[in-house]
Amino acid sequence: MPSEKNIESVTQIPGILVGHATIEDAATGCTVIVCPEGATGGVDVRGGAPATRETDLLRPEETVDVLHAVVLSGGSAYGLAASCGVAEELERRGYGLDVGVARVPIVSGACLFDLACGSANVRPGVEEGRAACAAAFERAGKPLARGNVGAGTGCTVGKLAGPERAMKSGLGERVERAGELVCGAVSAVNACGDVRDPDTGKMVAGMRTEDGARLADSVEVLLGGFARMPLERTNTTISCVVTNARLTKAQATKVAQMAADAYAHAISPTHTTNDGDTVFVMATGAVEAPVDVVGALATRALGRAIADGARQATGAYGYPAARDLG
Repeated sequence: MPSEKNIESVTQIPGILVGHATIEDAATGCTVIVCPEGATGGVDVRGGAPATRETDLLRPEETVDVLHAVVLSGGSAYGLAASCGVAEELERRGYGLDVGVARVPIVSGACLFDLACGSANVRPGVEEGRAACAAAFERAGKPLARGNVGAGTGCTVGKLAGPERAMKSGLGERVERAGELVCGAVSAVNACGDVRDPDTGKMVAGMRTEDGARLADSVEVLLGGFARMPLERTNTTISCVVTNARLTKAQATKVAQMAADAYAHAISPTHTTNDGDTVFVMATGAVEAPVDVVGALATRALGRAIADGARQATGAYGYPAARDLG
């Protein structure tokens, strides 16, 4: 395992494993972020119609203070079944909260809507969750595959003028460091709006002009009254921040709230009535750091991970990607 000064992928953060299951033909899949020995968890849910599992358990006032995995899945609400497969695989490997008569893995998750991209009848389920979890263990320490994989398989962006002017997006990641503190982010980018580089403000992918050759500006089109709102509740950007910081549940929640600002830095417009956005935090507890420093670093990592999700995608299912427009 590399030293924390040489970490380039979230899979290289000590104690963190990440794996995918991809159903390419149906344009869907799931991604699982695993901390087998348990992390401190937090969450921020800003979506109008989120599909989530075990988010209430992450509230600071609740008594369970360990999180073993976060599942990011396609399939809309049907994709929540993938979390059951992750829990079963972790139990099989002997990980989970000791409740006396058994070990119960604590698995939180969120889903995005990709049913309109590929097949609406095929969704990640128990088998895909189990496979993604097993892949996380098998690929320990290896760089994370990005783009059209796992939860990013059916992701699209720039949908305010309808699917014919939208673009392909995918799953991205980014790791940032400040001294010994490390924050990494994984994001499946399925936003209603455009994706912008959070450092320059330049558009990466999003709504295209009517001829499809260039990028338009979703906000300007929306304000001009020409946007055709997509089907309701069909967009969601779901993300997980992993850090080696030592945090309480209340502090992890605050970091999730701060990191959610990355959506505003990288997606325009964001948190619309058609987006169901969620950010999880997993803290392994190796390094002492001020909460505000962790939050600021997490925000930077997540904003860049969102842009990476758009850059790493390849054109598929009738949608061009950023690389196709040059």
